[in-house]
Amino acid sequence: MLETLKNAWKIAELKQKLIYTLFILLLFRIGSAIPVPFLEPGVLKTFISGDNNWLGYIDLLSGGAFSNSTLFALGISPYITASIVIQLLAVAIPALENLAKEGEEGRKLLNKYTRYATVALAALNATAYYFLMRNQGALVYTEGWQQIFSAVVIIISFMAGSMLVMWMGEQIDNKGIGNGISMILFAGIVSRAGAMVSALITQIYLAINGIMKYYFIVPFTILLFLAAVVFIVVMTNAERRIPVQYAQRVVGRKMYGGQSTHIPIKVNMSGVLPVIFASSILSIPGTIAGFMTVDPNGFMGKVLGLLNYDHWFYAIFYFFLIMAFNYFYISIQYNPMEIANNLRKNNGTIPGIRPGKPTADFIARVVGKVTVVGGIFLAVIAIGPILLSNLLGMNISLGGTSIIIVVGVALDTVRQLESQMMMRHYKGFLE
Repeated sequence: MLETLKNAWKIAELKQKLIYTLFILLLFRIGSAIPVPFLEPGVLKTFISGDNNWLGYIDLLSGGAFSNSTLFALGISPYITASIVIQLLAVAIPALENLAKEGEEGRKLLNKYTRYATVALAALNATAYYFLMRNQGALVYTEGWQQIFSAVVIIISFMAGSMLVMWMGEQIDNKGIGNGISMILFAGIVSRAGAMVSALITQIYLAINGIMKYYFIVPFTILLFLAAVVFIVVMTNAERRIPVQYAQRVVGRKMYGGQSTHIPIKVNMSGVLPVIFASSILSIPGTIAGFMTVDPNGFMGKVLGLLNYDHWFYAIFYFFLIMAFNYFYISIQYNPMEIANNLRKNNGTIPGIRPGKPTADFIARVVGKVTVVGGIFLAVIAIGPILLSNLLGMNISLGGTSIIIVVGVALDTVRQLESQMMMRHYKGFLE
């Protein structure tokens, strides 16, 4: 990874993209430190530090901006949710499905609709967070016209911050190294690394002072983290190769084809997006609850209790959502019939499989099996720490999702840099 970054830095164009991406991420971190007026952040931080793990997760993805009530408190979540909604509608509504097939112009229109949906969801989230902060006593003004004015300022500030974060992600896609949404999430999670290291140092100090349980917790946490990173790297690079044989053909006086190759099918074709999508969906009930004062013994309170990050029901629901989004994302990105038609046009065949529909069916079966393995891999990494938290009483329920996002984004970024260097025939990389 470091070697790839070093080689990319030597290419002027890639160097500019890297610098631009770092500049956008720096702006994101600056915006995450700008406080929204008329709020007392200490109140919300105390509330989040309790048993409200769903708010802790939102705070984690925003890089601490939510608990500090800053400009980018909403983070990239509204844009992610809007992308999910538009992709789902593109499957259900024929007009949107046709737009998705129209190439660049169709994608531009879909992106435009996604932005509109982001504005609506940002308004909903901002209003919900305002009522949440009002219920928790985080408002400076609580009476008269001052309260109305402060409410308008707070909601508009949150919405504006969300729009800026969306714009930053798109700028990374257009002028940076790409993968803008994931890069924003990456920056937010990595910014909390200092707090995580500080907590680990505190545990080491407690172990040195003779508290016996930390003799087990500290090394187990470190080993679990390293094992998770290795497992993610191995499974992300794993692939199922379908052999392909191209027939020989004569063009003029020359003979072409006759070589053997393969179609690589990645085990984790969808990357970290199913985990991000599933996490965004599971945060919706907590967002809706921000409109009201929830009775812990009432129906809404019990529902939120089931969807806490340390509850077994949350883990099961999380598993099914990850599997569903993994299937959904791969189904819209991977078309077996199109691959089969391209093979037939280029005189390529899969040994033992007839061209046409049998080839498409075979590819679909292979993709289906690989999708199951990839979905289980994502679910194990995301849900494993939650289950361990319940079994061992350790507060690591948020660690799995964070690790898979950070490692996945790092691998995707390196892969994109390598592909761009290959397109430029970079001599140092090819050697």
